[in-house]
Amino acid sequence: MNETAAAPEHLDVVIVGAGLSGIGAAYRLQTECRGKTYAILEARAAMGGTWDLFRYPGIRSDSDMFTLGYPFKPWRDAKSIADGPSIRRYITETATEFGIDRHIRYQTKVVAADWSSENARWTLTVAERDAAGEVSQRELTCSFLYACAGYYDYDRGYTPEFPGRASFSGQVVHPQFWPEDLDYTGKRVVVIGSGATAVTLVPSMAGQAERVTMLQRSPTWISAVPGRDKYADKIRELLPPKLAHRVIRTKNILFTIGFYQYCRRRPAAARKLLTALTTRILKDKSLVAEHFTPTYNPWDQRLCAVPDADFFKAMKKGKAEVVTDHIDTFVPEGIRLKSGRILAADIVVTATGLQMLPFGGIVPRVDGRPIALADQFIWQGAMLTGLPNFAVCVGYTNASWTLRADLSSRLVCKILNHMDRRGYAAVVPEPDGKIAEQPLLELAAGYIQRSIDDFPRQGDRHPWKVRQNYLIDSATTLRTDLNKTLTATPKSAVREPVPAAAR
Repeated sequence: MNETAAAPEHLDVVIVGAGLSGIGAAYRLQTECRGKTYAILEARAAMGGTWDLFRYPGIRSDSDMFTLGYPFKPWRDAKSIADGPSIRRYITETATEFGIDRHIRYQTKVVAADWSSENARWTLTVAERDAAGEVSQRELTCSFLYACAGYYDYDRGYTPEFPGRASFSGQVVHPQFWPEDLDYTGKRVVVIGSGATAVTLVPSMAGQAERVTMLQRSPTWISAVPGRDKYADKIRELLPPKLAHRVIRTKNILFTIGFYQYCRRRPAAARKLLTALTTRILKDKSLVAEHFTPTYNPWDQRLCAVPDADFFKAMKKGKAEVVTDHIDTFVPEGIRLKSGRILAADIVVTATGLQMLPFGGIVPRVDGRPIALADQFIWQGAMLTGLPNFAVCVGYTNASWTLRADLSSRLVCKILNHMDRRGYAAVVPEPDGKIAEQPLLELAAGYIQRSIDDFPRQGDRHPWKVRQNYLIDSATTLRTDLNKTLTATPKSAVREPVPAAAR
């Protein structure tokens, strides 16, 4: 065996995940860190991440595509709120246009990540699945590891234990694992839940089902938005594509931030505005009061957007209804509620949420010691204490995910270039004093609260505070003085790894 054969493959950067974030990260790496070798490791058989995994009826974004899309790739489709297939196509086009697709390794899951301080590199154990379905493991190394797999568990959705479920004679479906052959034509459907998935499913299924009922324990803030942005259409008529994209993107960023700040600073006025808009559509104050007026303030949880009021229109047509009650038990014919009412159903869809999983399930080790992510602090929304040359991509909760994701990817490139200029082999963020601990994500949504204790913490001050404000972040993130809070290891202090055959 020669030395070349014995040494694992080495890359400058490994990106985990070929979804919206991973493809964007690769573009930034190619354009801002030219010459760096990299690969994108994707556990599934296709790119697209969330937008490839979820195939339930009507799957769509709840952010406009001028901000959810990439700043370097103009969104050209007509609809501002886009469906899943359109978003998946957009991601694929981006990867193909910039040659990113050639760097993706599908069916390759990172199962272990070990950092060596002596050699200043990560050793990744990856499980590869071949065309026959056989799984084998091998190792590769990288100088920098960037986790762009989001924070959802792709293998498990969240479904609470429902009493009597086994007695139900119909079919129970979770949106995360939607059967391709599910026929709901003329069927009675009950959708359990009131989040973005539920309000998407209801109008999408109402056209073919006999009746669709959304069963919620408590109301959620739901707001009708235009499916097509008429101002964006006008701007695209007048300006070249790239300039139009920048103008529309800026307009939408300012509107989103402005409305969020309005909701947080004037919650009573925001409640009044949202209920008035819904009442104007449904023309029934008592209906709005019972089913669409939450006890919490707007943006304590993420606001659900319904394009062209399709959810409310399905209700007005009599094809859909909302029931606010608690489940007593499943029965053969459907669901019995605490009130005693029985909701007859042929199909029950459990749109009850997602399971959160920190950074694709990677449990990193440093010099053989497991690092508990929950004990670490996040720096600039991207790097973690205790983990050298490691970054994560976490988007905004109050705006388009990609706005923050793109900033994080550009920050990673800034760090890589900084390391090259200074002759550093590794960097890690370290606090200069005690940090007051706060949860990484501060939304009150159930899916976040169930798992947030497994995630790193944020602090109470910059650069340890994750600010949910793109205007501030865009002005400060890339101007960060990296020498102040990153502790560096010079290349002269580390050893080149010795191939096995030479030992």
